[in-house]
Amino acid sequence: MAKWNKFPHDQKAIMYAGEALKKNWNTLHQGDNEPFPQEAGLQETWRQYHAGNFAEAATHGTPGKSTVVAAKAISIYATYLEQKDAVRVKLFQQAMEMADGLRNEDKKNINAHYQYAYAAGRYAQSISIIKALKEGFGSKIKSALETVLKLDPKHAEANTAMGAYHAEIIDKVGGMVGKLTYGASKDAAIEHFEKALKLTPQSPIAHIEYANGLLLLFGDKEMDKATKLYEKAAKMKGHDAMEMLDIEMAKAELEDE
Repeated sequence: MAKWNKFPHDQKAIMYAGEALKKNWNTLHQGDNEPFPQEAGLQETWRQYHAGNFAEAATHGTPGKSTVVAAKAISIYATYLEQKDAVRVKLFQQAMEMADGLRNEDKKNINAHYQYAYAAGRYAQSISIIKALKEGFGSKIKSALETVLKLDPKHAEANTAMGAYHAEIIDKVGGMVGKLTYGASKDAAIEHFEKALKLTPQSPIAHIEYANGLLLLFGDKEMDKATKLYEKAAKMKGHDAMEMLDIEMAKAELEDE
């Protein structure tokens, strides 16, 4: 593994040593409903992930068998901290392969399906949505997210991702082609974004992706609402490294307006 960039913020409040991890687990996993792991080694890996030690978390697993936390660590690192485009693409491909292997081994592993969809979605954004659609990723991402929501309708992050899927498709190919070819619609996007907000009202990413989706779907017509969503996310408290990076991203969006 090449040297990864360090998490750039103070980690004291997000270390979750000892029993603190279990005590805060529901808050940390309000978005993905990941069950608390019984294995001590896996608990420690999640501690590393939540603290922003993504390189350490990415190495968890036995030879030939990866874990949800490892795939997630790779994707989150690539999304927020990797600066090189080519490296980022390779990392998303690695996370996709790991999650795909996991979900093929256990078809009821909800977050294996979700991590595949997440990595594939970020991969698509990295190489261009149009190119990814030509490679067949539109149907792959939608199918994975549908599986997640069938197994767990209250999976907030999957609802957010499904909203983003509909918004990205319509933005790139238009409403008619989006609906006929990919089953995408503005109404479905809004429905999923709203559900995610209802499920996780204190989630920065639910607000940020909703704002991004509104701008993709409606442009400046929804700028005021998008700005309010960014502002709300920017004022939130980050419970772990990913949320802290999300909040930083929301602040950056407000500065760019």
